[in-house]
Amino acid sequence: MKYASLVLTRVASTIPTLVLATLIVFFLIRLIPGDPANAIAGEYATPERLAEIRTELGLDLSLPMQYLSWVGGVLTGDLGVSFMTGQGVAGLILERLPVTLILTTMGLVVAVLIGLPTGIISASRSGGRLDRFLTTAATLGLAIPNFWLGMVLILVFSVALGWLPGPGGPLFTADPLGAIRAAILPAIALGLVGGAEICRQVRSAMVEDLTSDHVRTHKAKGLSWRRILWVHSLKNSSLPFLTIVGLQISRLLSASVVVETVFGLSGLGTLIVTSTNQREYLIVQGVVLVMALLVIFTNLVVDIFYRVIDPRIR
Repeated sequence: MKYASLVLTRVASTIPTLVLATLIVFFLIRLIPGDPANAIAGEYATPERLAEIRTELGLDLSLPMQYLSWVGGVLTGDLGVSFMTGQGVAGLILERLPVTLILTTMGLVVAVLIGLPTGIISASRSGGRLDRFLTTAATLGLAIPNFWLGMVLILVFSVALGWLPGPGGPLFTADPLGAIRAAILPAIALGLVGGAEICRQVRSAMVEDLTSDHVRTHKAKGLSWRRILWVHSLKNSSLPFLTIVGLQISRLLSASVVVETVFGLSGLGTLIVTSTNQREYLIVQGVVLVMALLVIFTNLVVDIFYRVIDPRIR
């Protein structure tokens, strides 16, 4: 009951955030130069034809009315129809969503597998040569752009060595294994930068914990350094670790827009870029809405784990 109440409270508190996100994306997308009616009808369309298309699309309504009409559709599961292809926006998003989720999940796994052990090792050798090397490498990792790293990975592992597929990849619904294999290189491009951030944050939290009184007590009791480090100190540093993991998921979702474009993957990132260029307002709004929901869900899960790990948190 306690966790059910927590979930309901957190879901209720995220509703204003979600409404604000829909308002921002709805009105900002309309600041993009260009007219969807011109994109559909062509450059030499008559004014009458343009007016007819705007009426069909509801673009002749005031912006508040357009917003209310869109929100009403969202509440019933109808995200609208593509201007250019006539396909349902919800169907397009569901078709592309697995690719983005696979990429984000694999990127997070790479980030944790790199960042957590290196952060622990760096903290255990605080002030030493290994610590300085790892912190310097983490700083350099944070400075590397995802798209540049992605292009280097393509040149090395795809073009030069031929170990992994290059740009492009199937939809998950068409070829699950092919989609996972195509996501390996972009996941590494995403995860290396995230791993550098996790390494720094874990090191900082554990260095502080390793100088606390409870560590001296454990030493006095005869506990091995390995047990103190990997069990007691790591547990005490779990809240900062959860925090940075939650932030990394949000960052990976946003960075996937660029990485998917570099690797030619058919995910939400590629969809939103193409839709923006074609003035597909409804698709852009739908994609942003889905990403906002994913971020909100991630924050909810992190909040629940906070309370599982430390019941003192209310």
